[in-house]
Amino acid sequence: MNGNWRLFAIGSAMFAALTAIFGKIGVAQINSNLATFFRTLVILLVTALIVGSRGEWQRPDHVSVKSLSFLVLSGIATGLSWLCYYRALQLAPASRVAPIDKLSVVLVVVFAAVFLGEPLTWKIAGGTCLIAGGVLLMAL
Repeated sequence: MNGNWRLFAIGSAMFAALTAIFGKIGVAQINSNLATFFRTLVILLVTALIVGSRGEWQRPDHVSVKSLSFLVLSGIATGLSWLCYYRALQLAPASRVAPIDKLSVVLVVVFAAVFLGEPLTWKIAGGTCLIAGGVLLMAL
């Protein structure tokens, strides 16, 4: 497995942290749903620029129906997640919202084992329990 995935995962965590901080400030004086809409426009623009600059555009008829279907479902889930996240940030401190949001790590491990058949080792199960415990400690 290519070691670069760790750099991207660290980048994801760093940018997710900034998302919470910038989002908390951003939703202070605007409706959370409208804030999500603006955020989505920015993401669309940035990803279009990246795909265009890297020459990665692909004709839609070359994408399988299965891939497209699951990407649509992923997009719906992402949108709903963002809507919930920004609303939560409007209602509570970022330091309380973000840990609960990270329960997604626990859910991913469970869903990956159940639906994708990924192995659930003692190491992964133990770490997942620690994350869940940390979320409970920080959020309650």
